[in-house]
Amino acid sequence: MNEHREFAEFYSASFQKLAAALYVYTGDLPEAQDVVQEAMIRALSRWSTVSTYDEPAAWVRRVAWNIATSRWRRVRRGFELASRGHREELSPGPEPDRVAIVTALSDLPTRQRQAVILHYLEDLPIAEIAAMIGVAEGTVKSWLHRARTTLADRLSELAPEEVDRV
Repeated sequence: MNEHREFAEFYSASFQKLAAALYVYTGDLPEAQDVVQEAMIRALSRWSTVSTYDEPAAWVRRVAWNIATSRWRRVRRGFELASRGHREELSPGPEPDRVAIVTALSDLPTRQRQAVILHYLEDLPIAEIAAMIGVAEGTVKSWLHRARTTLADRLSELAPEEVDRV
């Protein structure tokens, strides 16, 4: 099979799942898709090497997370400077239960949020998350435990009828 066809099949099989995970992380679907697209472009330029890895998607995932984190830092710095004295109009948003979940996730420290998304949405084992981030497995377990505790506390503050819908 030629290299371009092989990459096209990899792209088709991987893009949506990676974009979905990055969407939960970034909270912005177009941004998540852009980040994964950028990671895929980098993979394509190195495909002769990346394709030999046991899991090329793991390489793309790590690159995408790094890009998203770098962009978030740049945007946050720019937003802090630009938002002084400026208010943006809000448009109608999603349902309250979705807002509560997204808010609870966004309130988690970055590494805890990343571990939750990778473990529960991407179904990655703890060992793979630890290797990807470059920490001990026990650290990932600790992050997941703390995140679950924090999420349970925050989401239990919802009214009982809202908890049933979540």
